[in-house]
Amino acid sequence: MKSFYIEQRIPSLRRNFTVKNQDEKDVYFAKGSFMKIPKHFIIVDAEENLVAQIIKKPFSFLLSTFFVKVNGQEMVTIKKHLSFLKSRYTIDAMGIEVRGNWWDKNFEIVENGEVIGLVDKYLFRLNDGYRLQIIKEEMQIFLISLVIAIAYVKAEEATGASFST
Repeated sequence: MKSFYIEQRIPSLRRNFTVKNQDEKDVYFAKGSFMKIPKHFIIVDAEENLVAQIIKKPFSFLLSTFFVKVNGQEMVTIKKHLSFLKSRYTIDAMGIEVRGNWWDKNFEIVENGEVIGLVDKYLFRLNDGYRLQIIKEEMQIFLISLVIAIAYVKAEEATGASFST
């Protein structure tokens, strides 16, 4: 099982994220757009190769919707849903669901009933960071992209900017 640490760069108007491996070496960078509609991120590896894109659906008020493209293919949709005391995310067409406690500090990523990733939140400097433990290693880039999309939504909620595009 591999572990990665996903941290938002501070300060960051673009909502940039750094992904470190378990040895605390930078392995991926998510670079957010600034003042662009739709909001989007590109995820590059340490050699600056594009590995994924995350695009927020324009004008998705209250309940965010993101499109994720990994390694130039297979577009999936991540949708936030409200349920009693917790947020829930579904991924269209992949049989994947994100399940978390009502504080949303810890959650698991499940594919067809099988846990493929575990996420727990921790305090990193002034912002939250996420530790991602990957059980299904062939899903590594997708799982990192998913956690970055969720981290972005949560950061927007925390700043009261959930109505942003």
